[in-house]
Amino acid sequence: MNYSRTIVSSPRPEVPVGTADLTVVGGAGHVGIPLVLAFAEAGLTVNINDLNRGTLDILASGKLPFIEYGAEPLLAKALAGKRLIFSDKPAEISKTGPVIVTIGTPVDEFLNPVGKAVQTCIDALLPHLADGQLLILRSTVFPGTTDWLDSHLKRMGRDLKVAFCPERVVQGYGIKELREMPQIVSGTSPEAEQEAAALFKMIAPELVMVKPIEAEFAKLFNNAYRYIEFAATNQFYMIAKSAGVDYQRVLEAMKHNYPRSKNMPRPGFAAGPCLFKDTMQLAAFARNQFGLGHAAMLVNEGLVLDVIDDLKRRYDLGKMSVGLLGMAFKAEIDDVRASLSYKFKKILHSHAREVLTTDPFVTTDPDLLPLGDVVARSDILILCAPHAAYKNESLGGKPVVDVWGHLTGANVIQ
Repeated sequence: MNYSRTIVSSPRPEVPVGTADLTVVGGAGHVGIPLVLAFAEAGLTVNINDLNRGTLDILASGKLPFIEYGAEPLLAKALAGKRLIFSDKPAEISKTGPVIVTIGTPVDEFLNPVGKAVQTCIDALLPHLADGQLLILRSTVFPGTTDWLDSHLKRMGRDLKVAFCPERVVQGYGIKELREMPQIVSGTSPEAEQEAAALFKMIAPELVMVKPIEAEFAKLFNNAYRYIEFAATNQFYMIAKSAGVDYQRVLEAMKHNYPRSKNMPRPGFAAGPCLFKDTMQLAAFARNQFGLGHAAMLVNEGLVLDVIDDLKRRYDLGKMSVGLLGMAFKAEIDDVRASLSYKFKKILHSHAREVLTTDPFVTTDPDLLPLGDVVARSDILILCAPHAAYKNESLGGKPVVDVWGHLTGANVIQ
C-alpha cells in the first residue's frame, strides 16, 4: 500500500481578502486545515493566512499537504464555492471577522515552553487587526497565557476581544472529530466568550463554557493524562516481558468484558508533536513537581532503549541489518514530527551493521526504501508504526519485534 500525492502549483483563486468572514492564522497546518474546511463547509468564507506559500499553493491546487481523512471532498467543494482565500503575509489578514491563531507552541532544550512564540506572532499581527475584533487562540498555551495576552494588548492601548478555544482532535481525523466532539470555549470578557461561542456553534455539536485558565488546563490535562495512560501500559509491558510473559495475552484477559479496563491502551511508542510537549509544559508550570509526568516521559522515551537492549541480549547486532517498519509517529498518517522511529534509527546506527527504513505514507524522508527492499535486506525488523498494510505482509519470515501486538505469527517477538 502506498500513499502518494501530486504537488501542483496553480494560480490561487482570486477572492478579495476583505471579503473573508474568518481568518485562520497558520491555517495551512495540521491544526488549521480541518478547522478551515469545517467553517467553509458551514458557509463561511475563510482566509487561510500562512507563511508557508508552498503549502498554500498545494491547497489552492485542490491537494492536501498531508493526510487528513475526509478533507479532500470538502477542499474541492470550498474551492468550487470560492470559500477560501490564500494569504501569506500578516498584512493580508482580514480586518473584519474573527481571527483564529493556530501556531505551534514548542518547548525548548530545557523542556520549558517557548512563551515568546505567541507574543511574536500576535505582535506581528497587531498592526493589521482592528479594535473590536475577536482574537482566538487555538493551539496549546501555557496556563495564564490568554489572560496575559489580554493584559498585553490593553497595555498597548488596543481593545480586542480575546478568547481561548483549544484544539483537541486526533491528528488525521480532525474533520470527523470536529463534527462529533464538544468544543471548549473561554473568553477574557463576556463579549469575547459570547462571540467565540457563536462562531464554534456553527461547527461543534456541543459547547463547554469555562474560564480561560480552566480551558488551558483542560487541554494540558487531556494530553498529559493520555501520555500517562500510555506510560502505564508500556511499563506493564516491560514488566511482563522481563518475566517472560506475553503482555498482549495479559491485556486481553484484563479487558475482556471488564468495563473498568476497556479504555486501557495497548503498549506502543507514544510520540508525536503534542503529548510529550504538553506534558512537559504542565511540568514546567508545576515547577517540575509533576512527578507522574516526568515518570511517564522516562517510561515512554525509555521503551525504545528497552527494545534495543533486549535485541542486544538476543543477537549480535553489530553483524546484523535492522529494518524499521513505519517512520510516522503513529499509524495511518504521514507525520514524522517527534516520531520515536527516528530515535530508533539514531541509536541503532551505533549498534547495528546497517539500519534501513520504510513507510507507505511518509513522502518527506529521502532515506526511505520500498518495503520489499527493507524486508529482503534486513536480518530483523522492528514494527515502529503499526500501519494496517503491515498486517497483510508476510515480511519474509524475518523475526519482527512488535511491541504493539499488531502482528501475529511464529516470527513475531512481543
